[in-house]
Amino acid sequence: MTATGKTAGGAVGGAVMAACLLAAPGARAAEIVLGFSMAKTGPYVSLANTNEVAVDMAVAEINAKGGVGGHTLRLVKFDTGGDPKQAALAVRRFAEDDKAMAVIGPFSSSEVRVAFPAGERLGIVQMSMSSSAPNLTKGFSYAFRNTRDEGKVIDQVLATLKDKKLPSASGAIAYATDDVVSKSIGTAVLPGLMAKYEIPVKGSVDFQYNAFDLSPQVSRLAQMQADVIGLGAPPEAAVNLAKEMKRQGVKGRLVGGTTIADPELPRRMEGAGEALTIGTTFFPVLNARTQAFAKAFGERTKAAGIARHEPNQQDAAAYDIVYLLAEAASRAKVTAESSKLAAERTAVRDALASLKDFDALEGSISFGEDRDAIKPIYVVEVKDGTWALLDTRKVD
Repeated sequence: MTATGKTAGGAVGGAVMAACLLAAPGARAAEIVLGFSMAKTGPYVSLANTNEVAVDMAVAEINAKGGVGGHTLRLVKFDTGGDPKQAALAVRRFAEDDKAMAVIGPFSSSEVRVAFPAGERLGIVQMSMSSSAPNLTKGFSYAFRNTRDEGKVIDQVLATLKDKKLPSASGAIAYATDDVVSKSIGTAVLPGLMAKYEIPVKGSVDFQYNAFDLSPQVSRLAQMQADVIGLGAPPEAAVNLAKEMKRQGVKGRLVGGTTIADPELPRRMEGAGEALTIGTTFFPVLNARTQAFAKAFGERTKAAGIARHEPNQQDAAAYDIVYLLAEAASRAKVTAESSKLAAERTAVRDALASLKDFDALEGSISFGEDRDAIKPIYVVEVKDGTWALLDTRKVD
């Protein structure tokens, strides 16, 4: 049986086992250490710098309810700067020096490609909140992702266009070549999905993700006159592309996945990008629970002097990872005794793998055979300068 917790500010937490009992009087239960591999600096900072706020919120909520089996959660943090080598160093430090039970993160697909093999050798669970390149957990047993494979997300975006009979008779593709996930989307994911949904591709354009002048690429898109323009790019490139499309009068619906799920994107586009349609795993105004979380999150970011006050999907995923690890530790009856650390790390892994329909902030979460989270995909579009919910997709 699970119980639902709330922060003092009213944000609703995920489910924690009701067996989280306080230690006997006079006894001090051992702490359960969680490593947190952050990308607080570096190329992902615009999306990742607030993950720490969400993680701290979840840990505080769980500890306020008595911890896990009477054990207090304690975070140890490492800023990788988005560097894969630093991500591998972080998991080794967490496992060997800090004696962590499990690791929150790392953030990006490039980090995961190096950190997941290191964690597998060390026998410690890592759960990423953002890496969405296809097949990153294949061949590992301690590697988990509380995210959706980018191909599955964009698949549901295109399915929504078809279901709602929105124009999709022809397509084009635009993607960044110097970002791992963006390039994979542009060269592999989008061509395959366009074919699946019988959208003929008239051509493609590519660019560097930090390029400011995209006028040549947009001129080529203008000639294609596609109904749907599949986009593989980080938020900054999406903003520049949409603005240039507006300047040149290029029509067509931009579609993409979680790489551009930035809550501030509509505002940053300054009137461009209307009808931009993406898939995301978190929609902050979905229900009372998400709204309460967003309110408490905003209060914390304002107090910390952080510029962005609205949580993004990575913040929500990081928050839920803490609750998922707490639930797994509770089911595994973790004692946090040093002599049992290796066995209990494996027990946490097995409990996570068998988790079904966990009542999380993002929605019901389970883990498939590949240990990627199975959770709802919210298809949203830019409408009147903000994100609007177009569809909710529940898929395996």
